[in-house]
Amino acid sequence: MKILAIDTSAKAASVCIAQEDRIIGEFFINTSLTHSQTLMPMVEQLCKNAQTPLSEIEAIAVNAGPGSFTGVRIGVAAVKGLAFENSLPCAAVSTLESMAYNAPGFNGVVCAVMDARCSQVYNALFRVNSGRVERLCDDRALALSDLQTELQKFAEEPVLLIGDGAEITYAFLRESLPNVSLAPCNIRTQTASSVALAAFERISQGEVLLTDEQLMPVYLRLPQAQRELNKRMGVQQ
Repeated sequence: MKILAIDTSAKAASVCIAQEDRIIGEFFINTSLTHSQTLMPMVEQLCKNAQTPLSEIEAIAVNAGPGSFTGVRIGVAAVKGLAFENSLPCAAVSTLESMAYNAPGFNGVVCAVMDARCSQVYNALFRVNSGRVERLCDDRALALSDLQTELQKFAEEPVLLIGDGAEITYAFLRESLPNVSLAPCNIRTQTASSVALAAFERISQGEVLLTDEQLMPVYLRLPQAQRELNKRMGVQQ
């Protein structure tokens, strides 16, 4: 099966074409341009360079969240449009889960963290062993102090921080948790190739793919504008 995978969940954007455990091609960009400017040109150029037209793609995978509200919306909307136009099924991948596939050679606990602002991170924990990924908790938004408390349970294992919130998390944790390390910059950011690997794993376990109508973004909390409106209106957050 050939998959087109997309990630626009943070500042960087990437697209990938993969076939099972083979990465056919991948484009990655991390500039000040918005994803609405870069995403579709990258898809078109990747398909051209990889000599893989969309007619040969069998499914599209996307990091559906959590992440930047705008970024996630752009990625999901693009995939819905491509899937509808080309009659393709979709795979919705957790952004945090995809990052656990960045470090297949690591053995220990991968702590995927994205900066959620307001002194919080989006987080999930995974145990990686010989390339196999085991989820240890649900995706959640929590305070760094709460994450620090939870990671104390893994004090006897190496813990690797991955994600755009890894640096701020490492600065917060490094003195109290010496077993925690910061992933190298080349595997620290979520990538479309890891989205593809996570999607292939889900498909191999029998997960049913989605239609373009069923594919939806996944948010762990309301956008800032909505939270401020609710606060002014006295709505319970």
